[in-house]
Amino acid sequence: MTSNAETYGIIVAVDGSPASDSALRWAACDAVLRKSSVTVMHVVEPVIVNWPIPPLQGTITEWQQDNAHQVIERARDALAAGAVGAENLVVRTEVRYAGVVDELVAASARAHLMVVGSRGKGAAGRVILGSVSGGLVHHARCPVVVVHAGDAQAVDYISPILVGIDGSPASEEAIAFAFDEAERRRVDLVALHAWSDVDVFPALGANWRAYEDQGHEVLGERLAGWHERYPDVTVHRRVVGDQPARSLIENSQQAQLVVVGSHGRGGFAGLLLGSVSTRVAREAEAPVMVVRGPTRS
Repeated sequence: MTSNAETYGIIVAVDGSPASDSALRWAACDAVLRKSSVTVMHVVEPVIVNWPIPPLQGTITEWQQDNAHQVIERARDALAAGAVGAENLVVRTEVRYAGVVDELVAASARAHLMVVGSRGKGAAGRVILGSVSGGLVHHARCPVVVVHAGDAQAVDYISPILVGIDGSPASEEAIAFAFDEAERRRVDLVALHAWSDVDVFPALGANWRAYEDQGHEVLGERLAGWHERYPDVTVHRRVVGDQPARSLIENSQQAQLVVVGSHGRGGFAGLLLGSVSTRVAREAEAPVMVVRGPTRS
């Protein structure tokens, strides 16, 4: 972490939605554990007015300004009530006027963590990832936690942290954050490696034991050295022959947080990890932390 990464501490992007409220509650609990400050950030996208001629671009209406004030005040109240000890948090608020995703991505370069709500469920009842949360998952400069509406209603302090491991640089970063979260929360860590990225199994007679042994070898290599750094964290290794996204989503039902990398080496034995992180962030049964790997020059 660079020194300027602590400028904002934890940023919570708010818009007044139920998922945004859940993100605030989750952020409050995490900030208490980290002893971190919290910046509540609301971005107002200017309205493009096509009449009268010539068009007035970048107009901020009085209604938008009033709404921004209400969103921030509601967020302050929700944050203060979000966790035991949250009343002592250092809380800052900031309203920006520009493109939502662009502004949040820019702010993420000076944050330790960004927390955002997903959009919730669409008309068909399916969980959908909003344009803002989806954009941050792929472009933010710090880890992003996506919280669905209801995820933080009853904060889970008992279930383990779940981390997906594939051996990519992004996966390595995810491991570091997963151990850190597990130690801070004093819970176990489940390290999951999935070695199949197809819907059907390979041809009959394939050497399944070789695939499984290779999976255990990957976990052994990637977890080497971490026990010495985090001796109090109990690690459970899990190797499965399944699609990585599907396996992580299924196992998220018994986790309090899922940690995944984004844009890996071609992911869990061949799958682009960016697609895994997007699907897991969209469908997991727990908040999801997406960690990007080191930026390539």
